Formats: sequence, C-alpha cells, structure tokens
Amino acid sequence: MSFRKAAILVAAWQLSPAPALAQEPRQVEVGYEITFAGFAGFRIDLTARFNGTRYDVETRTFKEGLLKALTINYHGRNRAWGGFAPGGAQPAAGSLSIVVGDKPRTWLAEYGSGGAMRETHNPGWQPTPSQTISDTDRQGSLDPLSAALAIGMAGDAACDKTVRSNDGKRVIDVLLHKVGTEPAAASGIPNARGDVLVCEVYSKRIAGEFAEAPKEAETERERPIKLWFAYLDASSIRYPAKMEAQTSFGTIRGRLTWFRERPLSTEEAQSVGR
Repeated sequence: MSFRKAAILVAAWQLSPAPALAQEPRQVEVGYEITFAGFAGFRIDLTARFNGTRYDVETRTFKEGLLKALTINYHGRNRAWGGFAPGGAQPAAGSLSIVVGDKPRTWLAEYGSGGAMRETHNPGWQPTPSQTISDTDRQGSLDPLSAALAIGMAGDAACDKTVRSNDGKRVIDVLLHKVGTEPAAASGIPNARGDVLVCEVYSKRIAGEFAEAPKEAETERERPIKLWFAYLDASSIRYPAKMEAQTSFGTIRGRLTWFRERPLSTEEAQSVGR
C-alpha cells in the first residue's frame, strides 16, 4: 500500500457522529491518534455542533512525530453542514482545505436536489482526459465528511452501506460490511457502553486523479480497514473508536484519545450551519 493510499484511508476514518433528530444544542469534541507500525503518525481533532435538526461538523487532520519529521508536510481541514429529516441527513455543503508540501488546495461542494453538486476549486483543477470525472460518476457523491455523516446516520446499520465519496479530484466508493459485535468490556475502548459494532471497510476507485496504477489499486482494495463503532454517551450515537489496517509498511492503528461534550451558548447555537 502506498503512503498516498494510506492517507486516503486515514481520512476515511473521520466518520463523524450522527445526531438524533431535534437535539438540544450541544458540542461534541473528539480526538483520535493514528500510528504507523507503532510510530506516531496522524492526529484527527473533530468538533461537531448540533442544534435541533441542524449540524455543523469540522475536522482537523495533521501529522506528528516521526511521520511528520520524515515525510512531506500535510495538513487538512474539512467542514460539512446541513440538516436532518426523517429520511436521513440532508447535506447543504462540504469543504476541504488541504496543504501538501507547500501547495494549498481548497474545494467547496454545494448540494442541490437529485444529487446535483456545484463545485468551486482553488486553484482551478485541469484534469487530463483519463482523469476527468463524468457527471454520471459525480452524481450522488459527497465530500468525505458528508459521506461519513451518511454512514454515521445509519446507526446499527452503518456496516451495511456503500457511500460515494468525492474530494474534488477523486471519486471512490466506500463499502462497509459488518463483521460482528464485541462486548464493550472486551473492546479496549475506554468508556464504551453496551456492545461495540465491528466493520470491515473497503474502497473502490471510480474516477479522477490517482497516483496508483489500476492493478495496484485493485490489489489494495482487498486489504480492508477494520473499524469499531461504540456508544460513548447517553445518546443513540455510535462513534468510531478504534481502527486497524494492514499495509506493506506495517500496521496502521487508530484509537480514540478523548471525548467530551458541552451545551452550546445561545450565540453558538444560532451559528450552527450558517
């Protein structure tokens, strides 16, 4: 597995919590640590604000430790906002702000009816003919964080979904399959309650700009990520709490490092999704 592919899979772990409808205004903050072959690798800090049927979620992903010292600079911020209805999440928009090396890139996706998407790239993206994403491949795709929310909204059925994720340059299908459940006490996840849902996650490239050759990409698709989803508070939300993935350069492991929540102030609540 290439480092670029590993980074894509790490980003796929940003599966945000899914709120129940008509929540009291509150903020949830979650911290994750990703290690590569036992060495510090990535940190993911997530802040989610919920007010009634509106949500606004942000993540910050950055390198640390040996990986930061020995590999190219990477820093990413994602944001997704929208509303909820009885039929599920209704994303309004999602944005990415990524710096790789010394090259920044931003992308905004705004969603309309019927799976339509309006995109804004900065700098502009000029794909080659083989990298072009067709309207058919783009249809129904979501920015990575909005795609993660769609998974989280499924609750106990989160492991039985296929979601199309789009980062502006690449479209991939994220396929989740249920492995089983574990007692919280045996999962090694602090503060977990009840049972823990265990899933395998595969990715399938659809269209866009990929570093790997197609044959390599198909081989990598046979190596799933293993994810554990746990109840961590009094709500019916399942949070991603642990991850493992086997790669050619060692095992990637992810764990939840902290979790906290608090009520929103009146001013904070009014700004959710604005």
